Amino acid sequence: MTDQTRRSYDLVADRYAEELGDELRHKPLDRALLDAFAEFVQGGTVADIGCGPGQVAAHLATRGLQVVGLDLSTSMCDAVRRRTSLPACAADMTALPVRAEGLAGLVCLYATIHLDDGRRAVAYREFARVLRPGAPALLSFHVSDADFPAGGVKTLDTWWDHDVALDFRFLDPDTEISALRTAGFALVARLDRGPHAGVEHPSERCSLLLRRTAIGQP
Repeated sequence: MTDQTRRSYDLVADRYAEELGDELRHKPLDRALLDAFAEFVQGGTVADIGCGPGQVAAHLATRGLQVVGLDLSTSMCDAVRRRTSLPACAADMTALPVRAEGLAGLVCLYATIHLDDGRRAVAYREFARVLRPGAPALLSFHVSDADFPAGGVKTLDTWWDHDVALDFRFLDPDTEISALRTAGFALVARLDRGPHAGVEHPSERCSLLLRRTAIGQP
């Protein structure tokens, strides 16, 4: 499944960057969340996991953060380097090439939706491993749309005239919060929102601002 996801995003990377590379310009709530996240960062490197063509990483860099992009797709990483001055490298979020407690923060927007329950749990443990105690994390995901409830899985086999194999999961916020607490996170804030009409897929969405707890802390 990982290889299929990587191949699929490699195929659509250029079109994805063209269509979605400036999407934050139309998403005031997402920008506000990223700005709030930036204020919690206490110096050091921040990772944008599942960075795509780098629009989120670039926004965080304008807020004075030292950012690196990580993405399963090497073509997406190439797009980051072409479009920004930021570093980017290929990485699997379930086995991050980052030392323990090496990051001052991380964001992961709409990328864990490609993982099943077991692999998301592994990814959440990896997120906790690479973050300093007390460091912030920001996660966003789809919750539901007109065709799929929370817990549903949409499979895409064609995207922008390319043959792909991608599963998009709609996640229940309470379930994800519980899994993240188990992995070592405390919830700081939660934002549920509807879609920005005409700008993005018409799904209900959730964003979680989290804090990496210290060992032994609730």
